[in-house]
Amino acid sequence: MSEKKLYTPSRRSMLVGGAASVAAFALAPTASASTTGARQAPAFLRSTGSNAVRSLESATVRTWAADTWRSLVAMTDPRTGLPADNIPASLADGDRSGYTSPTNIGGYLWSTVVARELGIITRGEASARLIRTLKTVERMEHHTPSGMYYNWYDEATARALHTWPDSGDKVVPFCSSVDNGWLGAALLVVAGSDRAAAPWARRIFDRMRWDSFYNDNSDPAHQVRPGGLIHGGFYPYEDGRPGGTYQGTHIGGDPVWLTTHHYDTTVSETRITSYLGIITGQVPAKQYFAMWRTFPATCDWSWHEMQPVGENRTYYGLDVYEGAYTHRGMHIVPGWGGSMFEELMPDVFVDEAAWAPRSWGRNHPLHVRAQREHGLIDAGYGYWGFSPSSNPKGGYREYGVDALGLNPTGYMSDQESTNYDPGFGDCRAATNPSPTYGDGVVTPHAAFLAMMHEPDEAFTNLANLKADFHSYDRGGFFDAVAVRSGTVARRYLSLDQAMVMGAAGNVLGNDVLRRAFSTTAVERALRPVIGVEEFGASPIA
Repeated sequence: MSEKKLYTPSRRSMLVGGAASVAAFALAPTASASTTGARQAPAFLRSTGSNAVRSLESATVRTWAADTWRSLVAMTDPRTGLPADNIPASLADGDRSGYTSPTNIGGYLWSTVVARELGIITRGEASARLIRTLKTVERMEHHTPSGMYYNWYDEATARALHTWPDSGDKVVPFCSSVDNGWLGAALLVVAGSDRAAAPWARRIFDRMRWDSFYNDNSDPAHQVRPGGLIHGGFYPYEDGRPGGTYQGTHIGGDPVWLTTHHYDTTVSETRITSYLGIITGQVPAKQYFAMWRTFPATCDWSWHEMQPVGENRTYYGLDVYEGAYTHRGMHIVPGWGGSMFEELMPDVFVDEAAWAPRSWGRNHPLHVRAQREHGLIDAGYGYWGFSPSSNPKGGYREYGVDALGLNPTGYMSDQESTNYDPGFGDCRAATNPSPTYGDGVVTPHAAFLAMMHEPDEAFTNLANLKADFHSYDRGGFFDAVAVRSGTVARRYLSLDQAMVMGAAGNVLGNDVLRRAFSTTAVERALRPVIGVEEFGASPIA
């Protein structure tokens, strides 16, 4: 039986055919700094003094955003207001993918807000687009008890997919915690930024039950880490993953098929779902500290990438090992795969560096620096920015900096899947501590995310990608470039374009998405939780 029949199809399975300095680290905003006033404007936005000539670069970034918006408009069905998952360089209506997801829909919503803020569209057009999409979302088939949406819909009809459009394979409706998390984040952005569309956004958000995903660790038969973890999701009507689920419910009513898989690492895009649960009071704050920073340093855990260093601290009654990996003379808290998306996507909505200066305020600039130094120094690609994206050879693939990921076999930065293995102290000998890398795959959306922390370096990187490759067209940057072969993935992905818009909106639009998402109530609920922690991250190992 094919994977599509056993499992709900994932996005990747269906997409086939200037360094951060010690001084900058020391000057990270304190917990009392204002969310939007703590940072100096990027050099290319400052319009006085010695940097005045560089104001032309902000116009360039705005042009990039306007072209990116063009690709999102091309992906969006004008009747339903739903964006397709992807579209090729043609940008033709008939070339839309034929399917979409809650994440894609959320990305279109927040991109619309950014397009308005940057003057790409009028306020009236933005409101009309938002309302059209939200009216469709409100009536779409979903799991009524939880208010959660399924993974896949036809963007032209808004109907849930029960068979896959190209193959006819069965699709079992699945409610993903992270996909619904991105939709939920977008709904809060709309509620906080567009008065006309806000009632629809709030109505949809208010019926979403984030505790439907929360395993509080009270069931002896299905134990997780103390404090509880978030499930990958659930199948509401039939089991779509035999052997990987169990029947139960966290909100009462009819049982669903809950995944045995839980999200258990904090440097992950999935923390947005934890944030939403904490913000609404449906998930306790201690859940945030149930996730691993790194796995333990003991020899019986020697399978992960490298031996971490760190110490134990206690938050909300839970013991947390504040581990970090050692890389290029820095201590960095790793993600699962080492991608920019894992590190920075939630940062588009929550100013994590300002709210949590001793954790994310340390780790975000170090991760960006490490990605840049990997591309320019370690691998010698000449370009940088590594994250899951289209594979220039076809299909979809996870890319990242292996040294920044817990997973010992992935995400790699090149087509050859060159593995970095520094060993695990005295527990496991190194097999490849100084790799020679091949055809590196750089994705522009990763550099745009990095622009929130290294604006000048990210701008230069993107400008070079545009100048040196056929990597840009009417819809903005194509999804990925294999920089040694010069092979370009000549298509646009809805989520990746939305990440471009989100980061550009924050950089050019005075943190527009962070301001819309992070209301006073949100800050009151979340900032004290994430702000109390101290990571083991440091610019000096």
